[in-house]
Amino acid sequence: MKKLFALALALAMALSLAACGSSPAASSSAAASGSAAASGSAASGKVYNVCNLVNGNLGDKSFFDSAEAGLEKLKADGRITLNTIEMGGTDEDQPTWLSTLYEVSDSGEYDLIVCGTYQMPEYLNEVAAKYPDQKYLIYDSESSQPNVVNINYKQNDLGYLMGVFAACMTTDTSVANINEEPVLGFVGGVDSPVINDFLYGFILGAQSINPDVKVDTRYTNDYVDTAIAKEYGLSMINDNKCDIIWGVAGNSGNGAAEAALETGKAWFLGVDSDQELTLSSDLAAITLTSGLKNIGNSLIWFFDQWDAGEDLFGQNILLGIPEGGVGLVTDKNFSTYASDKTKAAVEAAQQNIINGSVTVPSAIDDNDGAIALRESVRP
Repeated sequence: MKKLFALALALAMALSLAACGSSPAASSSAAASGSAAASGSAASGKVYNVCNLVNGNLGDKSFFDSAEAGLEKLKADGRITLNTIEMGGTDEDQPTWLSTLYEVSDSGEYDLIVCGTYQMPEYLNEVAAKYPDQKYLIYDSESSQPNVVNINYKQNDLGYLMGVFAACMTTDTSVANINEEPVLGFVGGVDSPVINDFLYGFILGAQSINPDVKVDTRYTNDYVDTAIAKEYGLSMINDNKCDIIWGVAGNSGNGAAEAALETGKAWFLGVDSDQELTLSSDLAAITLTSGLKNIGNSLIWFFDQWDAGEDLFGQNILLGIPEGGVGLVTDKNFSTYASDKTKAAVEAAQQNIINGSVTVPSAIDDNDGAIALRESVRP
């Protein structure tokens, strides 16, 4: 059985967050790098040979670019050598994912082979079982092999920050498209503990600002087709006066952004990566912020722990706000539209989680609690 593991990151990171003034910008920066990284390298004296396998292409402005940025930072600090292999992301490319994984494993050249996302565990399980002495890391997914470290992210912490932000914004009528009703929307993928983990934190964060907030929650049961999310978004906006919708359903969730744009009455919130960089310009313009999984930060965090002598292989590591694993975008539209009061509330929520005064429950452990809360706040 996998052990859930979480360690507090170096004090330097917490101090950097605390020093942000009125803006929590460090949550969207490489907070896990800097002095902690340099000290880790100096302490170990080890330079690791790393291969980064990209089951897609760089330039996605999302997970692959984030991972590469973290590894490039480690390389620049003299902590690793790096070979990045872009394997392509089409259906025709997928057979090469497995063959490339075999090739780099068989070479024996690498201290660590890195890969990521939900498409790779099947291939990784097969190869890692045949090369038990090779070390692997997979991010935002999980392998069952003892020579693999699994890096995942606390969606509940992320949801809490997003809920605080959304609740502050939803009654700030000085902002265009915001009405006086405290009603938020949440478009999830599948009604499951993973998606409800985002939701649990989102509702609790919103309630910490306004106990009377309502959240209209609906599920697409799809992660690709935007049509159903757009339909839900239109209903949320027109029927329930929802003015901010968080899409947590992959590409499907972006249909809610289309609804917000079409009505001209609402805003969208992105997930996992900075969607202001990945959406079309018109949809990006109505995206207030995005909740982030900071892949690059988490890879730097892992090397800090490895240098410190921690053996994390075979474990599922959950990284939250204290470790820099999750955060939200604090430039662009956030900076433009969030008031100083809203920025301060987000920063305070962040600090409360870091110092332990707020502990956000998880639907992974308590999905029934998340469901009960969801039903209690419907409009």
